Amino acid sequence: MPGSEQDPRAAWPARLHVVTGKGGTGKTSVAAALALGLAAGGRRTLLVEVEGRQGIAELFETEPLPYEERRIATAAGGGEVRALAVDAELALLEYLDLFYKLGAAGRALRKVGAIDFATTIAPGMRDVLLTGKVKEATTRTAEGRRVYHAVVLDAPPTGRIGRFLNVTAETARLAKMGPIKTQSEGVAALLRSPMTSVHVVTLLEEMPVQETVDAINELTALGIPIGKLIVNATRPPLLADARVTQAELRRGLAAAGLPTERGVVAGLHAEAKAHQTRRALEESLRLDLAELGRPMVELPLLPEGVDRASLDKLTAALLTPQ
Repeated sequence: MPGSEQDPRAAWPARLHVVTGKGGTGKTSVAAALALGLAAGGRRTLLVEVEGRQGIAELFETEPLPYEERRIATAAGGGEVRALAVDAELALLEYLDLFYKLGAAGRALRKVGAIDFATTIAPGMRDVLLTGKVKEATTRTAEGRRVYHAVVLDAPPTGRIGRFLNVTAETARLAKMGPIKTQSEGVAALLRSPMTSVHVVTLLEEMPVQETVDAINELTALGIPIGKLIVNATRPPLLADARVTQAELRRGLAAAGLPTERGVVAGLHAEAKAHQTRRALEESLRLDLAELGRPMVELPLLPEGVDRASLDKLTAALLTPQ
């Protein structure tokens, strides 16, 4: 049952799950898989993107997402995943209408390019609007109940995540009064509360791991709750013994009725050594990640690419205790 001790979702207790990672680590796929997992059993989740890449639509093979919450998938047990691509300009129109009752005036401003001008001269305003919309969806209620059991944000990459999540705190500090200050303080409070967890997706490669370490240190200094380290695209070891000799390879090939020419054996031996070197590096990087002291989840490499079936594999791996 949802919320029981046996429920694997108990290991993901936050209401807002922010998923970041270096570009190319698969953070969008991980965010989608997490949204599917958290929706299982009749729940409803919202999967949000804020970078204008339409990565969610591409992943689920749908039309580009508009600025509205739209159902894109069903989860196990009748759950529902909705998706939203937040547009900064439309979020500003919504903000002007909500706080200043400037719906028609805001649309007129849009026609003359004033909104582009506003977000250009105040670049931080864009992130304030984006995070503000995410906060609104996370805390929204209807008839006394939360609309979404969880919101999963496919966030900017690790190189920008600290600035993105901290911009509302900076805005709240600079703004003296009014709706901008109130909204910024509300978003900053949510992002630093137990309702939020930032999960960092990485690969067992030097640059992604280094960016992960940097991001964890930055988020810790900012007081933003960190959730799990998600190691994506891991591969099982192919060789149990690191000291495979050419003689052993030759005997193995002969036993299997395969060619044992010198060139074949030498080539396989070189590949075996390269594999073991790679495995040693991965183990070293895994230890670097373990030293961060955060729970780690390892996801398998999907050589066939990412489709709905492989997303379900990632979902199962995310929710399996490790």
